Amino acid sequence: MNIWNRTSLITGALAGITAALLSMGANTQSSFAIVLYAASALPILIAGLGWGNAAAIVAIVVAGATAATLVSAYFALLILLVTLVPAGWLSHLANLARPASELGGPDGALAWYPLSDILGHLAGLVTVGMIIVGYIVGYDSGVSDRMIDMVIEAVKAQEPLYNPDAAAIAQIKSMFTLALPLVQGAIWVLMLFAAYYLATRIVQTSARSLRPREDIPSSLRMPRNAIFVFLAGLVLAFLGGAPAAIGALICGTFGAGFLLSGFASFHFRTRGKSWRLPVLWIAYLSVLVFTIPAVFFLLSGLTDTRRTIAVTPAEKN
Repeated sequence: MNIWNRTSLITGALAGITAALLSMGANTQSSFAIVLYAASALPILIAGLGWGNAAAIVAIVVAGATAATLVSAYFALLILLVTLVPAGWLSHLANLARPASELGGPDGALAWYPLSDILGHLAGLVTVGMIIVGYIVGYDSGVSDRMIDMVIEAVKAQEPLYNPDAAAIAQIKSMFTLALPLVQGAIWVLMLFAAYYLATRIVQTSARSLRPREDIPSSLRMPRNAIFVFLAGLVLAFLGGAPAAIGALICGTFGAGFLLSGFASFHFRTRGKSWRLPVLWIAYLSVLVFTIPAVFFLLSGLTDTRRTIAVTPAEKN
């Protein structure tokens, strides 16, 4: 085994241990749980983007084995499905390139896997992972119903006069049954993409990145076929039962992809404007505070779908 392979494997092992520890830390720090779970993808992404597929595979295996040993096989399976495997797959896709001449580009150049397809894969991976996890844990409408009951009991403890009627409670539970998977899927796609973005910047700063630095505002879009998946999720959401929960999840994961695309498009269209910075701040704050303005960026992402391929000289890689 040469020194390069040995370095890659050691790096992967260290990344896997770090990822497992971050995931386990999420169990003890409930207030920052989602951040720590998403952060556990960062070591896997850095190992894969900087040292290749071998490092990413070792990192995933070591992370899973560490989590299974220190916590349980059940816990290890969950983090593998929703965090570690998606992170390793994203790093693999990001390092894919082919001769640009095969796509009608210039000779002596490389065409990199489109960022739009990477975002589409992320939405799909999160969807599949969460469906499998939901099946394993036995997720059904009873989970969201119990959460609503707990909230109502907590409110009653603070306000003894609060006594909502049964019809109102039933309506809230019906809405929350769809809202829970939708929000969970959307947040997880956003968090994992943030981890991917941060990992690419770290690896590029260390000069280990194979993939060139891309202009995110101009290249971050969803692939056109993702629109049909999103529409299929909308249809499923009206069927009720398990199909409705899956449909809501699809709307959340792919909707988050279109939301990111809409924000990227907004960044691109405001480039060079003197009022750009305050308008961007207002846009982000309005989405965080009021949520409803997110629909504008979602629609913007839905109406601007394309695949932008980064091309670099082959000798630079």
